[in-house]
Amino acid sequence: MSLQPLPDSGAARPAPSLLYAIKQVELAVRAHLDELLRPAGITALQYTALTVLDRRAGLTTAELARNSFVTPQAMGDLVTALERRGLIERRHDPAHRRRLLISLTGPGQELLAAFAEPVERLENRMVSDLAPDERTAFAGYLNRSRAALATQPAH
Repeated sequence: MSLQPLPDSGAARPAPSLLYAIKQVELAVRAHLDELLRPAGITALQYTALTVLDRRAGLTTAELARNSFVTPQAMGDLVTALERRGLIERRHDPAHRRRLLISLTGPGQELLAAFAEPVERLENRMVSDLAPDERTAFAGYLNRSRAALATQPAH
């Protein structure tokens, strides 16, 4: 654990934990995304769900919730709002008629395309103080950390 001097006393104090720093980055990214997406009338959570569907069409609500990091209940409301806007559609799974599979619509794909460049600029801004090799390493560390947590129980 690294120590940082206190502003007034010169005494050392523990640096914020890694989990705290990650949460602060997440909150900052979400705030910037919400501001960026506001003109389109969607939230960062809705945008995340759309990007998941762009990579993996034909998910159930529960699968989309897991991949978007929200509860199935929250995803139910989110799916309803996105469907109402015509950005996604639900269809019966031909193999299991009781399952509904969610996919992007043309307008959903157009919305993602419209925000691809501004979102990329935000991402580049986030890592602007990192050299190219540090950016690559950073992305690798984050993906390995995510994978490690996905394979282990949460306790």
